[in-house]
Amino acid sequence: MSVRSFTGFTPVLGRGVYLDETALVIGRVALADDVSLWPYVVARGDVNRIEIGARSNVQDGSVLHVTHDGPYSPGGLPLVMGEDVTVGHKCLLHACIIGDRCLIGMGAIVMDGAVIEADVLLGAASLVSPGKRLESGHLYRGNPARRIRRLTDAEREMLRYSAGHYVRLKNRYLQARSGGLRQEE
Repeated sequence: MSVRSFTGFTPVLGRGVYLDETALVIGRVALADDVSLWPYVVARGDVNRIEIGARSNVQDGSVLHVTHDGPYSPGGLPLVMGEDVTVGHKCLLHACIIGDRCLIGMGAIVMDGAVIEADVLLGAASLVSPGKRLESGHLYRGNPARRIRRLTDAEREMLRYSAGHYVRLKNRYLQARSGGLRQEE
């Protein structure tokens, strides 16, 4: 695991955070309690801040970045992720806002200024264009992402389950790291 300071900012890690040995976290990054970043995740808070809420997980090969303060983006844009969010493998999240209890499907791209409200399921390989807002309680998919339908009660429950599953899994990894879990368990 690599946690690096940059320009006087050091990442802040909450209780029970799991960072895979290959994950890289740089600069103004705040990870709340029970967050997990899996193999080859990069969270680069070098020119703005990244905040990830409790029990959220970011899976293998995903990239999290921000937008700097400049003439085309006054003040810049942070990346803010709510609680109980699951980000699938190989996602790119750039200077966006993601609400609580969302699932971002594998390979999805969410661009600058996009807002994904709470309780959204974003399909794999979807593209959320800059500045687009995805309304709470719906399934979106496609390139560009389009609203498909309302989420079912079972899908809403799955959003919570997914986050909880990754909390349990990261706890097993932390236990194994500390020598408390046998290989065959």
